[in-house]
Amino acid sequence: MQRSMLLCGLLAFAGSAANAQLTSQVYVTGINDPTFVTNAGDGSNRLFVLDQTGKIRIIDGGGNLLPTPFLDIDILVSSGGERGLLGLAFHPEYETNGKFYVNYTNNSGATVIAEYRVSDTDPDQADLLSGRILLTIAQPYSNHNGGWIGFGADGYLYIGMGDGGSANDPGNRASNLNVLLGKILRIDVDTQDAGLQYGIPADNPFQADGNSATRGEIWDYGVRNPWRCSFDRETGDFWIADVGQNAWEEINFEPAGQGGNHYGWRCREGFNATGLSGCPSSDPAWVDPVHAYSHALGCSITGGYAYRGCELGDAWTGKYFFSDYCTGTIWYLDPDNNFARSTAFDTPYNIVSFGEDEQGELYFTNISNNTVYKLVLTNPPDKNNDGVIDTCETGCPADLAEPFGTLNIFDIQAYIGLYNAQDPAADLAEPFGTWNIFDIQAYIGLYNQGCP
Repeated sequence: MQRSMLLCGLLAFAGSAANAQLTSQVYVTGINDPTFVTNAGDGSNRLFVLDQTGKIRIIDGGGNLLPTPFLDIDILVSSGGERGLLGLAFHPEYETNGKFYVNYTNNSGATVIAEYRVSDTDPDQADLLSGRILLTIAQPYSNHNGGWIGFGADGYLYIGMGDGGSANDPGNRASNLNVLLGKILRIDVDTQDAGLQYGIPADNPFQADGNSATRGEIWDYGVRNPWRCSFDRETGDFWIADVGQNAWEEINFEPAGQGGNHYGWRCREGFNATGLSGCPSSDPAWVDPVHAYSHALGCSITGGYAYRGCELGDAWTGKYFFSDYCTGTIWYLDPDNNFARSTAFDTPYNIVSFGEDEQGELYFTNISNNTVYKLVLTNPPDKNNDGVIDTCETGCPADLAEPFGTLNIFDIQAYIGLYNAQDPAADLAEPFGTWNIFDIQAYIGLYNQGCP
């Protein structure tokens, strides 16, 4: 009877986690026009936030905004509207080489991808003189600059480029493989091909198509304004949130490494034909988005991330969070449920970007009140009152039942209950997806290790 009651309690707790409510809390204020937030992956637990006017600000591991910018290039940056300092990515080997990359609009209105290095003497200061321009792309209009950059698991730098602006892609650039606008680009920052400040990976999909005018940098094409994209840090899958024209916003999903896709712009917006001149009603080469929503729900999508942290719990793991600049609603897609959309919660904010910290927790920026927010649970569970959310406890994996901090018969009973219910939490050893003697042996091993 005691074991049954304990099992019921455990199952009740699991159910409450699955229905855990999300909200946001202020993380830092006082950053002018914050357009992006990310981490350096260097173990410092710092966050780096872009000021649209041309500065990179640091939030230290304690959540404090440092007074001196990490980098200040506002003299090089033309900001306002859809222009400014828009993207930031740290080299995968940043801890050893100190390299990072920015995407900004220069004073001529062109997109610039540039490399900088951290100072040799101060980890909170970049070396302003280390700047090296890798790529400059002319922009015919002031809007649809794209702005996102990020490294994939392959170590290459990906760049989201808008179609050049105005409306309806008047130059039909997005589908033109001879230009870099309206594309996702992929370059190698660690090599330099002849005449370039970067290398073009040999396995880029259009690198050797036989047309000398084709730009080998292109990874995907047919996008309108991929303002915010991201890689799933666990799977390497690629999420592309593409801002729509006047009717539909869309999200494209690309399994890891599967580039060469045509996402349909300017002939399609979401799943729908635009009816613009020279466009067929359908094309078998177009790749469908996994989700689109109409302007009855918003006007400008803000792409986010697949959640891979611990503080929100397993119920949210793998869900893709995103929002819309005009409504502030935070939604999520469930890849395990045909990318179904659900509402996480509503906000009154103008959300322009999401970001991840080193642990995979999520943040977003509100450009209208100069604030960075963090996604949190409304009532985070902390059974042992140690200040660490239960789902982030790592010190004693065999400690499954109260009193926490010690191992006893109640923990064994709790594991037996999870095992008998074929709960994933009891699936501790290969072959995963089955519950057998190997899982029991693994738990015994954890139990014998004790609690620190």
